Amino acid sequence: MSALAGTLAGLGVRKAAILLIQLGKDRAAAVMSHLSDAEVESISAEIARLESISAEETQQVLGEFKDMMTARAHIAQGGLSFAQQLLEQSLGPERAAEVIERVKAAAVRLPFQFLHRADPAQLRGFIVDEHPQVIALVLAHMTPDKASLLLSGLPPAQQAQVAHRIAVMDRTSPEIIREVESALERKLSSMLQPAEMSRVGGVDPLVNIINRSDRSTERQIVDGLEALDAALADEVKSRMFMFEDIVNLDDRTVQLVLRSVEGNQLALALKGVSDAVRAKITGNLSSRAAENLVEEVELLGAVRLTQVEEAQQGIIRTIRQLEEQGQITVRRGSDDEFVE
Repeated sequence: MSALAGTLAGLGVRKAAILLIQLGKDRAAAVMSHLSDAEVESISAEIARLESISAEETQQVLGEFKDMMTARAHIAQGGLSFAQQLLEQSLGPERAAEVIERVKAAAVRLPFQFLHRADPAQLRGFIVDEHPQVIALVLAHMTPDKASLLLSGLPPAQQAQVAHRIAVMDRTSPEIIREVESALERKLSSMLQPAEMSRVGGVDPLVNIINRSDRSTERQIVDGLEALDAALADEVKSRMFMFEDIVNLDDRTVQLVLRSVEGNQLALALKGVSDAVRAKITGNLSSRAAENLVEEVELLGAVRLTQVEEAQQGIIRTIRQLEEQGQITVRRGSDDEFVE
């Protein structure tokens, strides 16, 4: 799974978002747990913003990912030369060389790789209104010939400002580079979308992926979204079900859930929770069962936070399974309408 995540990270933000959606909820959640914090945040935001994509682009991304994974497997088996030989037999010399270069670039994680495939004249129209420092940062990561074409098309006063900033530029933090790269790639991708589209992204697919992530990844994504887009984060949270939301379930639903949960898992899940959550659980057990549960929680002593979160996530999975089976109804956010 880590190799898959490494290849995913090398595709760029937009392609990574497209691929995660195509992988399905469970596999996408597993892959995201192997990505860095910055990659998780940027890809999650892109999934939420991704409205539509053509079938042709989807197939192109899947094909590119398949080729890169095949190349990685061959490299692991017999090295770079061995991989290139095998790829040349199936893809031809030019295509094989292209795939190998992409795999090598993904391993190095060079910034602004997507710009190498962009037309300088078109790119100039996208960044001409950006701050001179941003333009300088972009040009510094382009090949000299393309950077020259782009710089020559800027207004004279802007040319001088950008040139000066390139000359005095020393070091830039990786976080800033990733932020600029992500924003520019989103801007470029949205301007180049073909006419024939099908809806594949949005908040719902993102929530489905988050709901199947482990608790730490879930919290990491939500925290990252809050920093990037507070309104979007609020919308995502309104559609998610957190362990603390058990207090909002009706008693019948809680009782159905408890029948499907093992006692040791429930005891672990109740370590450190609020009094309201504990009362909601124990209030839907018999007096003796509630007493035994409270005693078991106390006997556990100090436990790792990860154990508690895993137990809570297991109960959340049970809730989602019962909901998918139609046995219970879970209210989320303020948009759900019910008739009593």
